[in-house]
This record gives sequence, structure tokens and C-alpha cells, in this order.
Amino acid sequence: MDEITNDESGGFITATLPSPAPSNSTRSSITSNLPHPRSHPLRAGSAKEGTARRYVEGRLLHISRRYTKKFQPADPAEEVHGYECMNEAAKDLGEVVDVLWLSGTPSLQIPYLLNVALSVTTYLPSFPPAPVATFKLLGKLDHAFASLLKGEDNLTGEILPGFERGKRAGMSGTDMVRCKSLVEATRVLVVEVMSSGAEIDRDDEESGMDTDMMSTDRESTWDADQDVYDMDVARVYEATITQLGGVLETRSGYDAGSGLS
Repeated sequence: MDEITNDESGGFITATLPSPAPSNSTRSSITSNLPHPRSHPLRAGSAKEGTARRYVEGRLLHISRRYTKKFQPADPAEEVHGYECMNEAAKDLGEVVDVLWLSGTPSLQIPYLLNVALSVTTYLPSFPPAPVATFKLLGKLDHAFASLLKGEDNLTGEILPGFERGKRAGMSGTDMVRCKSLVEATRVLVVEVMSSGAEIDRDDEESGMDTDMMSTDRESTWDADQDVYDMDVARVYEATITQLGGVLETRSGYDAGSGLS
């Protein structure tokens, strides 16, 4: 995948993003594995910012087209084919998340990451359960949202690009309300999809687990690994919920003390 990354001067160059190491089990699938962002945000209105924006919009449009084509008759002449499983969609969405995080630019990250989160709620019910791919993608989004709410990397404590002078570059009140709504909807949806009793996507299972962890029954379903998946379901957007609760509570207290509603 062609992708945008930083060079020593803080600029952007085209490079190939190495694929993250595959998770060995669903227990580790929620680890975010986000790449390290560039040192400074892209300047608003600059050519590099425009290039990054167009790239992300193009990828999201491509992903949307592939999802739409899932419901249309297959046409061998078409270059773009519909998704066959959530594993494919999650991989493409995860690559967009990586590019956004590499950009180190909150003005790009916040709106487009919210769009990715919305896409997840749209796509999940349309495919068989794919726990490894789903929890991996949601882990990335959780890390990203929680970090943007704090203004620093939620795992390392490193100040994020654009937040050197405080959280002014972060989410607006409207962004937080939208994020909270998406987080709550996703948590409910994940429970419904993963507990539906539908057969787990085999490609997802085989690409994400060691062979000794795979069920001898090739038709294994959610119930086969209930305890493991319950743990991951409970942790969906866990860090984001924690940060949202603190920030919204603080804002609510401030508004009440100021006589605002």
C-alpha cells in the first residue's frame, strides 16, 4: 500500500507501510499497533496536507464502493470487487487509520477517524463474526480516540503532534458527543454480532490464531471460545470511554459553574 510517512525534515514521502505482525490470539488482538506519528502536524492548506486529505478520502471512497458492491451481482469485468468478509474490510479500514495516525494532524485525524468508526457500525452486521480482525481494528480506534482526548499517547504518555500548547487542537464538544454515540452503538453492536451464533469467518480465525488454538471443529462458532471473546467484547473502546467520561464530566461541571447549558 502506498502510504504517507515522515522524513527527517518533517515532510511527507511516499513509502510502503510494513504490515503489523499478526496477532497470536484474540487476547492480544485488541493491542493497537499504531505507527509512530510524524513530529509536527501538516500545515493547514499546504500541498502536503491536501495530498494526505485526498489520499484518505480516496481510500474511504474505495472501501465504500467495495462494501456497496457486496450487495450487487458480481461482474468479472469490474476491477473493484465487493468485500466477501469483515476481515477484508477491517484490513482496509485499519490501513486508513494507520495513515491518519502517521499524519500527526488532529484536523485530519478527528473527522476521518470518526468516519471510520461509523463505517465499522455499518459493516459489522453485514458479515459473519470476525473477532480477530474486528478487535484489532477497534483496538486501533480506541487507542487513537483516547489519545486525542488526552492530547498525549494513551499508552506511552508522549505528547501528540499539535498538542504541544494544550488540548485546543483536540475534539470539540460536538466531536465528543458524536464519538460517545459511536462508541456506545459499537459496543452494543459487537455483542449482537459476536453472540449471534453465526459461524466465525474462517480466514479471520486462521490468520489470527496459532494452529494449536484453533478448534478442531472447523465449524466453530462464538460459543467455542466464549470466555476469550467475552474479555475482548468488554474491552471494546474501554480507554475511550474512560477518557470521554472524565472530559465530559469536567466540561459539564464547567458549564454548570458558568451558568451555561
